[in-house]
Amino acid sequence: MPPHDVFSALANPVRRRLLDALRDGPRAVNDLVSEFELSRPAVSEHLQVLRQANLVKEEPRGRQRYYHLEPQPLDEVREWLHPFEHYWRARMRSLRDLLDEENP
Repeated sequence: MPPHDVFSALANPVRRRLLDALRDGPRAVNDLVSEFELSRPAVSEHLQVLRQANLVKEEPRGRQRYYHLEPQPLDEVREWLHPFEHYWRARMRSLRDLLDEENP
């Protein structure tokens, strides 16, 4: 799956919250739905996008479907973002210096 698909999947706040909910381990789809003010089909659509981006995998267990976080694509995003980290550090230093000037 191309990296831009991962970025597209991560661009949506609902999908980021779904990934966050899966950090502690697999969860049933009904359990995930209960955390949102969305219909089950809407949550399922978001999970499908995450599956297509290889960010989650689906495991059928009887009549339930459990979702697992797949961290590999997130590692690739982190590696891609790493070279830009010095820009953020520089901006944070500038902000700190500005705040120090205003509050001696």
